[in-house]
Amino acid sequence: MLTQSDTPPNPLAPGEPGASPEGAERPGDSFVQSFARGLAVIRAFDARRPSQTLSEVAAAAGLTRAAARRILLTLQTLGYVEADGRQFRLTAKILDLGFAYLTSMPIWNLAEPVMEHLVAQVHESCSASVLDKTDIVYVLRVPTQKIIAINLATGSRLPAFCTSMGRVLLSGLDDDKLDATLAASELRQRTPRTVVDPAQLKDIIAQVREQNWAIVDQELEVGLISISAPIRDRQGRVIAAMNVSGNAQRSTAKQMIRDFLPPLQAAAQRVSALVALRGS
Repeated sequence: MLTQSDTPPNPLAPGEPGASPEGAERPGDSFVQSFARGLAVIRAFDARRPSQTLSEVAAAAGLTRAAARRILLTLQTLGYVEADGRQFRLTAKILDLGFAYLTSMPIWNLAEPVMEHLVAQVHESCSASVLDKTDIVYVLRVPTQKIIAINLATGSRLPAFCTSMGRVLLSGLDDDKLDATLAASELRQRTPRTVVDPAQLKDIIAQVREQNWAIVDQELEVGLISISAPIRDRQGRVIAAMNVSGNAQRSTAKQMIRDFLPPLQAAAQRVSALVALRGS
């Protein structure tokens, strides 16, 4: 969000999507309130709420019914929303917004065949993600079979602190940014194994930075083990992470390190090399 030293009061009410958190810098004159509210309406729809009434959308987006109605009708006119009686839902056209990101980043076109080859080698699912504040966002996934209860697809989000890809991506941050990201994270115990102590997490991430890979053993979900390696740009900066996920009933963490880490690292290095060539 753009900010400036002399800023007017936050145009959005506290608690409203897009509102500045308490103590944070407030948006300046360049902040477009109506656009922020439109994005809040889009984000109000998810897997749990694919179809909603006007009142439900307004409540989820933190808007008045009148404001939500204007935005929904605008989105409907543009083809991003459709209505069935009193129920509103997103249309497939909304995928154009995410596709614009994917097509603007040729890395994913380069990575997909490499990931498909890796899946054929290890017979486990492979994914790639990027860091967005405290979350990882899935940008590419090559599955084998469903191994966890979480439904993962392009655009899915998971907390960075307790995922192997997240820890790889966090390892690419400097110390100040890492501290700020962990402080902003909801360090919630997801399984009995989840590490939630900030100091311990910093030690783990420091080790990830040193060894250039990460493994998470059933911290996100019981039964799920994931191992990840970084994808780097020409300057050596971590720009994405690639993982292999396995079931604890089939492979232990030690077995995954032994069997999956070498081909995973080779695949990540291959994608990094392709990214460097594309950027040259």
